Amino acid sequence: MGMTQHIRIASRASAMATAQVNWLMGQITRTDSAAVPEFVPITTAGDRWTGPLAEVGGKGAFTSAVAQAVLDGRADLALHCAKDMPGDEPEPDGTLCLYPPRDDVHDVLVHPGGRKLDDLPAGTRIGTSAPRRIAQLTASHPHLTIVPVRGNADTRLRLAHVGDVDAVILARAGLRRLGREAEATEIIDTDRMMPALGAGQLALQISADDQNLLDLLTPLTDAAATRAALAERALLRALAGHCHAPIAGHATPTAAGGLHLAARVYSPDGSVMLAAARTGPDPQTVGDAVAQDLIAQGANDVLASSRRS
Repeated sequence: MGMTQHIRIASRASAMATAQVNWLMGQITRTDSAAVPEFVPITTAGDRWTGPLAEVGGKGAFTSAVAQAVLDGRADLALHCAKDMPGDEPEPDGTLCLYPPRDDVHDVLVHPGGRKLDDLPAGTRIGTSAPRRIAQLTASHPHLTIVPVRGNADTRLRLAHVGDVDAVILARAGLRRLGREAEATEIIDTDRMMPALGAGQLALQISADDQNLLDLLTPLTDAAATRAALAERALLRALAGHCHAPIAGHATPTAAGGLHLAARVYSPDGSVMLAAARTGPDPQTVGDAVAQDLIAQGANDVLASSRRS
């Protein structure tokens, strides 16, 4: 307990982001009843743009404006979905990220008729714009029709329910945060649909010199989630992962206290898949090693093709 501390939390203004902020505010006040969290909603370039993300700066279109609020003093903390943080550029100097416990990493199918992925007939329209999902779906279910859709989870769910698409694939963690997990008709196994790097993970970005806030937030962080996030971020940076790069991966703790990281790189149409996995004690080393294994298989050429597509 201590003096009242006002904590301004910057995040996107979507329903998903608001739910995440509300969760964090509850965690903060339970940790320190003297803390007074406040929501600073930010409308980002990604929220305003309905076309391909690559045309407005990639994933950074969702996160850079939120992080900027911390850098210019309008907020004390930026709350991100880790999977939206671009890998081809470092976090801004003078900031650091903290990672709370990770949520579920699975993708789910939402089909208003209750069907599962393998039951969908030829020509079924699946709504998704994620290159990672498109590549894996095109390879595993070439008879389905991929329909690019953008917008928050509420928007994409509505498209399925009104018939603009027949089904959508979304993150299970996102549906859970919205209180709509029951709408999922299938939880897709990670072997069939490897998750996004950073899936299910929130990141709390603060000024590196804000020791009071660091002390307050540290009890909310999770060691296993932090190690996984560091390994996945190291992999993404080493591959210079960008918004239209079909890269997937997932780090998990081992019984011996180490870390196992499996990752894949796809061509845009899923016809090429490169896979690598490593286990070790140090997240940075494991992430770099998996990236180098993928590069040795030709990942740079495959990722270059996704930039051109």
